[in-house]
Amino acid sequence: MGNKAKYAFGIFFIILMGLSFYRLDFYITKPGGTYNVSEFLAIQNGDQDDQGSFYMTTVAMGQATPLSYAMAAVTDYYDVVKMTDVRQEEEDDEEYTVRQLKYMTDSQFNATYVAFDRAGLEYQVTYKGLYVLNVLAEGAAAGHLKPGDEIVEVDNERIDSLETFRTIITPKVKGDKVHLVVKRDGKLIDQNLEIKEIPGSDGRFGIGITYSESKSIKTDPKVTVKTEDIGGPSAGLMFTLELLNQLIDEDITKGYQIAGTGEMLEDGTVGRIGGIEKKVVSADKEGIDIFFAPDDTITEAMLEYNPSITSNYEVAVQTAAAIDSDMKIVPVKTIDDALNYLNNLQPK
Repeated sequence: MGNKAKYAFGIFFIILMGLSFYRLDFYITKPGGTYNVSEFLAIQNGDQDDQGSFYMTTVAMGQATPLSYAMAAVTDYYDVVKMTDVRQEEEDDEEYTVRQLKYMTDSQFNATYVAFDRAGLEYQVTYKGLYVLNVLAEGAAAGHLKPGDEIVEVDNERIDSLETFRTIITPKVKGDKVHLVVKRDGKLIDQNLEIKEIPGSDGRFGIGITYSESKSIKTDPKVTVKTEDIGGPSAGLMFTLELLNQLIDEDITKGYQIAGTGEMLEDGTVGRIGGIEKKVVSADKEGIDIFFAPDDTITEAMLEYNPSITSNYEVAVQTAAAIDSDMKIVPVKTIDDALNYLNNLQPK
């Protein structure tokens, strides 16, 4: 190879590396994996001698490079998403990851709560405090709290509900002091803050964090969950179904391979999720027989914000038709809709 050819190859290699690794301020989303839920959770001495299986589906997401950005433009079910449409205001990578993992933890809690409730078994719920998702720069908590902290006490009062926290914090004004007891990495630490104006709040005062409730549930038999780095709330429905299938002797799958998606709320409602078309594509590739899709209600406010919005179920049906899938797409508004469908299903 001559010097000119080597030089040209070197330039080409540098350009290729730049196209492959230079990060853009966008994410690429695409069909992820379809996983047997029984690989991620188990009930002590639970029934696992079943012919069929329940599967959860995922959306894969990674930061865009020039090369992946170009590929997404010409590949079906690959989408380019702005970072600002994925992350909350002021949210960095760590805070985004913490939030997604908290969503998964909440999904596990709700699934366990609903499954044991429907099975008529006893459980005990413990309120742990408030889970810090995001700390606003320039807010009172900046430099004192961090994502993943649990606030367990405020001004020497145990936080046993969201209302307790708000009752203590809401009356405080700029300059007031507040004492927090925070659980971090398994240890309790004290933090003293001075109330400030919440950044971007138009005159409201507080400690400058976003948070969610933190609860745990104790059951007998014991539930073991191993989701590691999987984030988001969308596996809730399938977690609930798998737990119920292990809690009772009957095989509620009736021998079918059943996938689906949807957030599980404490009242048994199946909530809307994102990227359902990609999950349908993933499930179809795995040869799934039945796919449960949230039959969510589209409100006037949602239509005003996005006139083209449609329910998860409608999108799932359209996607299955577009890819010529043989999967049966089943709409569900609640866990009971899914259970009623399975109860009336003829064994495979």
